[in-house]
Amino acid sequence: MTEQNLWRPPRRRLTDTLVAALAPVAASVLALGGLSMWTACGNAGSPARITVSNARVLLPYGGGPETAAFFDITNLGGADDRLVEVTSGATRGGIALSRHRMTGGAAAYRTEVDSATVPAGGELSMSPAGVDVTLRAGAGWQAGDLVPFTLHFEHGAPVRTTAVVIHPGGRIP
Repeated sequence: MTEQNLWRPPRRRLTDTLVAALAPVAASVLALGGLSMWTACGNAGSPARITVSNARVLLPYGGGPETAAFFDITNLGGADDRLVEVTSGATRGGIALSRHRMTGGAAAYRTEVDSATVPAGGELSMSPAGVDVTLRAGAGWQAGDLVPFTLHFEHGAPVRTTAVVIHPGGRIP
């Protein structure tokens, strides 16, 4: 075999092959760099860290024991979590997570929900116009009383908090 019979790829073909291989390598390096920065900032793999504030329960009115409780739930972690249950030994009967929806007029209706998402780095602020906790008030509750609650989450540990009983207009005497 002589040197004249050896096949050599043309220079253009080598350049095209090199460019084609460089694109996925550059994309991989860029993705790895982004993930490294995300990890270095403490966001990768950090579990949900839940705090509860502004806990309040409405004083029942109209003679019935039905009322609602509201909590501001903050997730300082890097993963979503879900509120799946609220319990309290100070209430009469069941406690349920619910969502209020407005009808065409000025009326609203309540539907029970299985859970409420608390987004990573975000907040779930319960209100009469959104998610809340429906319950039957304990006997003799008065504005200013403190009611213990435990909030249970899908991934995180239960959080104990105390809600203050307030008048439906938001007043505490």
